[in-house]
Amino acid sequence: MHPQSQHGFRPVFCTIVPPHVLDKLSQSDNPDLAGPARRTLEGDAARRTRRQMATVVTLPASPGTETEGEAPDKPDRTMYDCRHRTQLPGTEVRAEGQEPTQDASVNRAYAGLGATFELLFKAYGRSSIDGKGLPLIGSVHYDEKYNNAFFDGEQMVFGDGDGEVFLDFTLPIDVIAHELTHGLTQYTANLSYYGQSGALNESVSDVFGSLVKQYSLGQSADRADWLIGAGLLAPGVQGVALRSMKEPGTAYDDDVLGKDPQPGKMEDYVHTSQDNGGVHLNSGIPNRAFYVLATALGGNAWERAGQIWFDVLTGGQLAVDADFADFARLTVAASRSRFGEGDETEAVLKAWSEVGVPAE
Repeated sequence: MHPQSQHGFRPVFCTIVPPHVLDKLSQSDNPDLAGPARRTLEGDAARRTRRQMATVVTLPASPGTETEGEAPDKPDRTMYDCRHRTQLPGTEVRAEGQEPTQDASVNRAYAGLGATFELLFKAYGRSSIDGKGLPLIGSVHYDEKYNNAFFDGEQMVFGDGDGEVFLDFTLPIDVIAHELTHGLTQYTANLSYYGQSGALNESVSDVFGSLVKQYSLGQSADRADWLIGAGLLAPGVQGVALRSMKEPGTAYDDDVLGKDPQPGKMEDYVHTSQDNGGVHLNSGIPNRAFYVLATALGGNAWERAGQIWFDVLTGGQLAVDADFADFARLTVAASRSRFGEGDETEAVLKAWSEVGVPAE
């Protein structure tokens, strides 16, 4: 399902593990590490190409219509098992309302999709990612030792990991929510997946992935770990997660994975043609801005900081090719619109200033 924008049709294929991580792994001397990473890279490249050739198109929901009509207040989830093959969606194994299965991956993915729906609906009054109760589809046990999870514009897909570097991709709830948030972006701002707009696309997924995790755990901003994918790395890996919103560049430092390359300030912005212009790298900059804002405001991050980000994403003013400064200015405007000239707006300005992005 590809929304239309003023720049034409934009295919969607977004993964949680960046290509540079898999590329590093694929160069390992250990075939148990290199093999799965190489197959994952090649498979992702093929799937990305197929998405670009697709012609199915759907329009994003209009801003402000999220709760009009009879939008459902409960999710409609269907889970499938790929049984280590690549044919999607696979075999149906659990429908909405059915009892848990014997498969923990199925149950975790089902719960994660539900938690994402719950945050969107209860915190922001939005029914599913399209605002109209769109059914949520997830497939687990995709391929053999597949080191990724992805949203392809139509559904969520989870690999089991290789067991050496990555564990089951349904383990961290924020990974599930991160990927599903790409669908939310697809139906709202429809941010292009390249350069700064692509990094914003990735950052928005990290933000709401983290918010779903915090919401489900009942954590205030000061108690959250602000890690993306904690629990995903195997025990032998020197690292705690895929990314850190609090301190970009510190999530891992491993002989095989290398060192986390994310910058946290504009002065360290990475200029590259890889990874769609560094979308998984430079997302650390707006990620840290959100962390600084949320912790400065205190309380529950989804209530004020998250509301500002949600207002920008769904407000209709964010251009598909927006850069960091465009987004920052809109967060200031959204804060003023919702909260006035109080602490919130001052905190937004300070957060962007700390990471070197002009917000006015």
